[in-house]
Amino acid sequence: MGPYTLGQRLGAEFLGTAILLTTVIGSGIMGAKLSAGNDALALLGNTLPTGAILVVLITVFGPVSGAHFNPAVSGVFCLRGGISFRLALLYILAQVCGGLVGVAAAHAMFDLPLVQLATKARTGTGQWFAEGVATFGLLLTILGTLQARRKAVAVNVGLYITAAYWFTASTSFANPAVTIARAFSDTFAGIRLADVPPFIVAQFVGALLAMLVAGWLFQPMSRTQTNTTPVRKIA
Repeated sequence: MGPYTLGQRLGAEFLGTAILLTTVIGSGIMGAKLSAGNDALALLGNTLPTGAILVVLITVFGPVSGAHFNPAVSGVFCLRGGISFRLALLYILAQVCGGLVGVAAAHAMFDLPLVQLATKARTGTGQWFAEGVATFGLLLTILGTLQARRKAVAVNVGLYITAAYWFTASTSFANPAVTIARAFSDTFAGIRLADVPPFIVAQFVGALLAMLVAGWLFQPMSRTQTNTTPVRKIA
């Protein structure tokens, strides 16, 4: 990220999140239109484009900004010392604004009112727990892949979200900016504004837990520790 200016980094976070939300909302609308009331088909039509676009966006914007597109990711990278507190706040602002613009763009393509309030209820301890699990898994995927094979982050994140759409009760929002933006779309992918706060709390809790687990799990032993570890003799 060294050769890129602050404006370029923020632009990458804004555009990346905008395109992500355009994909999430647009594919949800299209899936609902074409599925003839079959929610499983509609969800599949929502899932595949979201996973695919994440691979593209992370590959394209990763060298510029790190391709966070997610306040939980930016928060964890700030706590780990990867970015400054000021940059994390600016990233989060760009992500939220980009998400709202992406939702409006999707609405415009389908001739819907640009600004809406979602009425779809997504609440309950099961869904809140699911969001914690979804975000925990996402951050663990990112941090673990950075340790094991940095070039595979884009593919692994896309595959993880594709899977998490189906194994979590909440369909894996796993992103506070996405959650806020989806509250302003009364479509298949929407969420009531009243249901947003507990989702976001669960997401940040899951992200923090993932950071702690990753800090322990993916920390290799130093040479000193390796060399001083007693060796048991075989009798």
